[in-house]
Amino acid sequence: MIKASDFGNDFSWGLATAAAQIEGAADMYGKGPSIWDTFSKRSGKIKKGHHPAMACDFYHRYNEDIALVKLLGFSVFRFSISWPRIFPYGEGPVNEEGIRFYHNVIDECLEKGLTPYITLYHWDLPEALEEEGGWTAFGINTAFNAFVSVCAKTYGDKVKNWLVLNEPFGFTSLGYMLGVHAPGKTGLTNFFSAVHHTAIAQADGGRILRAEVPNAIIGTTYSCSEIIPYTQSDADILAASRVDCLMNRLFIEPALGMGYPGEDWEVMEKFAISHSTWRHTERITFDFDYIGLQNYFPLTIKYNAFIPVLQAWEVKAKSRKKPHTAMGWEVNADSFYNIIKQFASYPKIKKLMITENGAAYQDKLIDGEIHDEDRIAYFKLYLAAVLRAKEEGINITGYMAWTLLDNFEWAEGYNARFGIVHTDFKTQQRTIKASGHWWKEFLKA
Repeated sequence: MIKASDFGNDFSWGLATAAAQIEGAADMYGKGPSIWDTFSKRSGKIKKGHHPAMACDFYHRYNEDIALVKLLGFSVFRFSISWPRIFPYGEGPVNEEGIRFYHNVIDECLEKGLTPYITLYHWDLPEALEEEGGWTAFGINTAFNAFVSVCAKTYGDKVKNWLVLNEPFGFTSLGYMLGVHAPGKTGLTNFFSAVHHTAIAQADGGRILRAEVPNAIIGTTYSCSEIIPYTQSDADILAASRVDCLMNRLFIEPALGMGYPGEDWEVMEKFAISHSTWRHTERITFDFDYIGLQNYFPLTIKYNAFIPVLQAWEVKAKSRKKPHTAMGWEVNADSFYNIIKQFASYPKIKKLMITENGAAYQDKLIDGEIHDEDRIAYFKLYLAAVLRAKEEGINITGYMAWTLLDNFEWAEGYNARFGIVHTDFKTQQRTIKASGHWWKEFLKA
């Protein structure tokens, strides 16, 4: 049985959250609408018509929620700053009530002895900027830099740990190519425009933090999945390589000064050539202090000629009779270990931190207690994979579980529950699950 102490005294243990998923107060205290506020009003976009208007009401309950983080034994609280709460119109006048709210959250963390980690962009783009093209428009970088600059200057004396972006491939692909997440745009033209402006923002944000925050520790986070060919046929191997190019390489390699990955795939090669002049490559490069990895599942990929462009298809875990979560995501800790190794193989990456990892399951209420033994088993498997990689010499400095509270899980609404604390969305009552109690005991050992 592994223990927290096996990871060393300097290993950081945290819980990760995001403003749009927990804060609520969506149209209160001077906050402007985000793309998720708008998207949730479009019929059929969010399961059961759910919306983030109240979410977990963290805005009014941050004291008790931060107290829960401390009670459960964690030392780090990761949260994001809502861009439209600071700039209601994306640019222009600053909302002083929003500024004050995050001061309060930071101060509460510090008073409780928790280290705050701030994510600057966790998917809640101001709707006013989306109306001008959002991440597809060149002007987004000027607006983003102004937002980062205000946050750095305002909170940099208190907060030294920063993450520029949350899962850039996630919000560019789901929101600007597939249209299943806000803002609901589709097509390769939108996607590649959003990718390039996001890659610029990733590096620009790092440079602004470096200039404005003394002794800042600067990272950014990537969703990552081991991509496994369904068979060892050339067609399946090449299909898996294309998916890996998008999901795992598209944003880390530009940041490392390698430019966009483009070999062996004509579509990406054209994009890489047109956006890899010395001017582009220099601007999208930044020397991060650490890289945050966020892993939930591997993907098994089969060649499919009928899928446009990518010509690849996921073979679901259920159809392969593999263990999976309530979301249908394959449970595979060996794959988690493999993707950590894959990112660690980049020589320019200094440190890794697991900035999100967790699972949604159907929790059971038994005699007034919430049982989620499947989630506990999941954490045990995945923590063992982290320890294995760390003991082999990979410089992993911490682990953040996703997430503190059951929350607004994007297009899944409130159906997918990832929290180690149960949220009753009618009463906003919090109840620590069995997994929360497990974490408390684990972190003591």
